[in-house]
Amino acid sequence: MKFGEHLRLTGRALKSWFIAQLLDSCSVGILWWVGLYVLKVPWAPLWAFLAAILQFVPHLGPVLGLIGPVLAATAHWRDWQHPAYVLILYAAIAVIDGFVLQPMIMKRTSKVPVWASILTPIVFGFTLPFWGVLLAPPLLAVIFAYRSKTKEQIP
Repeated sequence: MKFGEHLRLTGRALKSWFIAQLLDSCSVGILWWVGLYVLKVPWAPLWAFLAAILQFVPHLGPVLGLIGPVLAATAHWRDWQHPAYVLILYAAIAVIDGFVLQPMIMKRTSKVPVWASILTPIVFGFTLPFWGVLLAPPLLAVIFAYRSKTKEQIP
């Protein structure tokens, strides 16, 4: 393989990963919007949009996206129940996203198996705490692009 071919293959893999991440962020934003709308949290579209944007930042982004809706629910109702409902919504969205949406979208767009998209960020997170989790998804996309390329070359 020539250097230009390596660049094109890596570029295609990273583009696929970016599209997968964009789809995941939009899905999370829609889940937030529906959940916050059902809970009648003020400014639900704004909080859903921010959650979708912050979804690009691994681990820290979803938590930052939670702060606004919890504060809005607290200020609007002045009780503990409504913010607790928002926290329950966050937990449900995190589980759905982590175990269903991300693996399914990564498998579909980047051809990364479900087991790899769940296991690799965990392993990388233990070995390289912040950077491992941040770099695991795009690295997986590149690795599986090269893996499929070598399978095509073998007769």
